[in-house]
Amino acid sequence: MIWLATGIAAWALGWWINSVLSHRPPTRATRLAVPVIFGVTLIVIWECIVHGFDISAVLLPPPSMIAVTFAASTAILWQDFVQTALKGALSGYVMGCGAAFLTAIAVDRFDFLKRGLLPVGNFVAALPIIGMAPILVMWFGFDWQSKAAVVVVMVFFPMLVNTVQGLQDTDAMQRDLMRTYAAGYWKTLLKLRLPAAMPFIFNGLKIATTLALIGAIVAEFFGSPIRGMGFRISTSVGQLSMDLVWAEIVVAALAGSGFYGAVALLEKAMTFWHPSQRSRS
Repeated sequence: MIWLATGIAAWALGWWINSVLSHRPPTRATRLAVPVIFGVTLIVIWECIVHGFDISAVLLPPPSMIAVTFAASTAILWQDFVQTALKGALSGYVMGCGAAFLTAIAVDRFDFLKRGLLPVGNFVAALPIIGMAPILVMWFGFDWQSKAAVVVVMVFFPMLVNTVQGLQDTDAMQRDLMRTYAAGYWKTLLKLRLPAAMPFIFNGLKIATTLALIGAIVAEFFGSPIRGMGFRISTSVGQLSMDLVWAEIVVAALAGSGFYGAVALLEKAMTFWHPSQRSRS
């Protein structure tokens, strides 16, 4: 009963603090404090529920156990992070998004590519990852190269569609004005259409950040060397080491959040002039 009472008290306290902060003028500190307090409250409630209802650690380990495992397994977690996030996800992300950006320019330049490639892209994007991953693992081997190939397939078409849509965002009057300045296709692309497409491009980049890590982790379930987040999760589940599984999930969540945040900061720095960014400041 003590644990349940503590959980209820933590929920009430977190609710009250966030209610007070929500009525204050929005500042950077309050915008940061609200999600932090909300997250800490959820962790405390999680801990109290596990102990209060005496839930087995195999079903749901408490956050304290996960934290202890995390601290004791930093070497393994770092090795898995490098293998999955840096080698597999990041390399595939760069190659996939870069290829999609160049392909989007070609699609915009040649109309027959738009009619032929985009429908094929929608078909490929609908294919399940659990169907593509084992095939690509067999083609490219069990190391990080096959995981990067899966990531390329996952991020290519969302990035392509967003970039093509962004390049079409300018209206006829803007393009006519560029023609009055004797600007050709490439100068119009660099001076007008690419800057206008930046919010769409970054939207595709942000979507791809989450897809990249998911793709690399799932691909490791179908074959990998003895390291990597997906490998560690699958083997730890078989050994009922759920605390290590949750520690890997924490690493994946931190890596994904950091990756997304870095792209969001880059977007803010490069599109500060856009109305969508000015409205957030």
